[in-house]
Amino acid sequence: MASPWIAPSILSADFARLGAEVDAVLAAGADLVHFDVMDNHYVPNLTIGPLVCEALRKHGVKAPIDVHLMVKPVDRIVPDFARAGATYISFHPEASEHVDRTIALIREQGCRPGLVFNPATPLEWLDYTLDKLDLVLLMSVNPGFGGQQFIPGVLPKIAAVRERVRALGREIRVEVDGGIKSENIAAVARAGADTFVAGSAIFGAKDYAATIRALREGIATGNAGR
Repeated sequence: MASPWIAPSILSADFARLGAEVDAVLAAGADLVHFDVMDNHYVPNLTIGPLVCEALRKHGVKAPIDVHLMVKPVDRIVPDFARAGATYISFHPEASEHVDRTIALIREQGCRPGLVFNPATPLEWLDYTLDKLDLVLLMSVNPGFGGQQFIPGVLPKIAAVRERVRALGREIRVEVDGGIKSENIAAVARAGADTFVAGSAIFGAKDYAATIRALREGIATGNAGR
């Protein structure tokens, strides 16, 4: 399994000083920067677009940028985020008219494609797409807002995705987003996740480095129990 990554979600950052916030979490030990892109159409909230991604690249952010698109339609915005400097671009299958085409578009634009599953979205989409993906993102809350409580029923779903990835034999990231904190991250790691999105748990803390250390300790505990 790939080494664990911690991905702070900038949805919970102080946008008045976003460049400094991202610099701070990366200096504190984060591995990549997570973007929650919401359109007030597919989900009931409106957040950020490619200009923010481009601004952080111009600011000097070199870390991978992990863009989670909660938008419909998807294909129109993919090239914009690719040009803006995205590394991973993931989307919800329900938001695309042609899932396979959207995956191919992300790859053609030079980014790594991912597919996102809401808590009630079945995994059968992976029957036809897993071999084309670099990331599977499992939502452990219903998308739209930060600060929600983790849904424990997602844990068996994480394990099912990990088993599919193991059987395929390709390195595909298994990411989990929603309500992740030090108290539950061990269970998420034990289920098979290797990439952990945390928003308010990190940006709401006074000491980013201590919080990220605590999250890593939880991951190590979970992996030891697998």
